[in-house]
Amino acid sequence: MRAPRQRYFESPILTVKECADFLGVHPTTIYRLLKHRLIPGFKLGSDWRFSKKELTAWIDNQPRG
Repeated sequence: MRAPRQRYFESPILTVKECADFLGVHPTTIYRLLKHRLIPGFKLGSDWRFSKKELTAWIDNQPRG
């Protein structure tokens, strides 16, 4: 039997769905941000992944207001 997958708050690397949940947006929004290179992410094979550390820094650097 396979061990359950770690939740996004425990893992330093997130999938698109986990990233969307983390940011509180729809996964389509994540793909749109990736298309315009507005969010830090990297490809692992054909799938996108996100460093939670880089996402947190990206959020901190977003303009407020």
